[in-house]
Amino acid sequence: MQPETSLKWYKELASRDGRIDTGMFLVEGIRHIRQIADLRPDAISELIAVEGASLPEGYPVRRVTEKQFKQISSAKTPQGIMAVVKIPRHAYSDHLPASAGRRVLLLEDIQDPGNLGTLIRTASAFQFSGIIMSDKCADPFSPKCVQSAAGSVLAPWLRRTSRYLEAAACLKSDGYCLIAGSLEGESEAGTFNRENLLLALGNEGTGLSSQLRELADYLFTIPVDRRKAESLNVAVSGGIMMYLSGCFPTRRPE
Repeated sequence: MQPETSLKWYKELASRDGRIDTGMFLVEGIRHIRQIADLRPDAISELIAVEGASLPEGYPVRRVTEKQFKQISSAKTPQGIMAVVKIPRHAYSDHLPASAGRRVLLLEDIQDPGNLGTLIRTASAFQFSGIIMSDKCADPFSPKCVQSAAGSVLAPWLRRTSRYLEAAACLKSDGYCLIAGSLEGESEAGTFNRENLLLALGNEGTGLSSQLRELADYLFTIPVDRRKAESLNVAVSGGIMMYLSGCFPTRRPE
């Protein structure tokens, strides 16, 4: 770990370059830290806290003053505790896990870190095993994304890569059905009754790329009154579609 006197090192973790160089990111708030400690106890490298802050046991602690904490915190209202957490090994690659899980989320160019963090949190809640992101998505380990993910940022496996279409094609070849959210498509909930599902969502403004649309097995649209709302926020749409994907029991091979 860095010298006791260096606070600059922690502050650099707020930038993507700093996270890439160190392989670390910051998580603020005791609830989020405890959730990560429960999910991935070995991922926490160090705790940084002001005097009197409640701490999980078993980790090295760097004590700082409130003034020092505010210098390295990205939160509008700092809670006085943060954790230095290890970025998973393959997070910035297209190396898929040997067992990807039944449900995988595919995100193309989701640029708002708040939307991305909410989608990560929602995917975790609806038992999605992993998330593939294009390299034009927001960084999943940025402070705003981590805050929006609310402690769930390490719950699914994450892959952020320029080769996301190849990764999707690889899963399709392994039997996954690719269903993509679109303004035009079918609205039958039974579409989600699949043994292995790859659910895709596109950019907040432009939607799916033509390449991803062509790769999709089905385009799914959520019926809304377009006279009153042209479309839904991508995180809202993703939440509805992820909920629908969990409405069916696991199908067993015949």
